[in-house]
Amino acid sequence: MSDSYPESLSALQALRMLGDERRALLVDIRSSDEFLSGGHPAGAVNIPWFDEPDWQINPNFVAELRQLRRARAQSADDGDDVNGIPLILICRSGRRSLLAGQALLSAGLRSIYHVQDGFEGEADAACQHGSGGSGCFHGLPQESA
Repeated sequence: MSDSYPESLSALQALRMLGDERRALLVDIRSSDEFLSGGHPAGAVNIPWFDEPDWQINPNFVAELRQLRRARAQSADDGDDVNGIPLILICRSGRRSLLAGQALLSAGLRSIYHVQDGFEGEADAACQHGSGGSGCFHGLPQESA
């Protein structure tokens, strides 16, 4: 992983990391509406990168992720290594998670990963998502609100 880009993971690699690293956090950065109405990865925390109604970048995004990490460190009784807690970002197709990961790295956070094909993957020729290497396609456990 470079200093300016989060490490890319496939959905299967993310699932493996979540199983192997007890402190890892899966953060769904899609809008709250996407998270609630479109289903989401099981166990994911929703912290939108940008959200309705204004579709502006969440000005509290970095602070919210820092707080999430602190809470995980406290619950894991591991307060000394907050920046080592892996944050795995996921969005619909991988584009927003890449940008959000870059912003987190620029703000000094480390151990940032993103699911390169997202939860639904890129749209195909028929403008349909959910094929190829996406989390849905590979059976990433999911739940709905």
